[in-house]
Amino acid sequence: MLKRSETAKFGLLLGALAFSGVAFSSPRTVTLSVPGMNCEACPITVKKALQRVEGVEKVAVSFEPREAVVTFDDARTTVGELTEATAKAGYPSAPRKSK
Repeated sequence: MLKRSETAKFGLLLGALAFSGVAFSSPRTVTLSVPGMNCEACPITVKKALQRVEGVEKVAVSFEPREAVVTFDDARTTVGELTEATAKAGYPSAPRKSK
């Protein structure tokens, strides 16, 4: 059985964990427009570049309609880092605007 002071410390620890960024990170999905993909092999390069970004969980790249759908941990990476990765691979991208 925990003493009263130990119980209070344990409660503070649980509260800190509950409000930390890690506790509230969640998977996020973004669709990137990648207009520079001009051949059937281009999606392979784009996919590999995105998979190398820490925090990326899933990548699906399509030649038509020239886009990449990326699921990532928003506590470990950002959309900016994803677009930077595709640009460094030679394929600039931008988040697709909602319709």
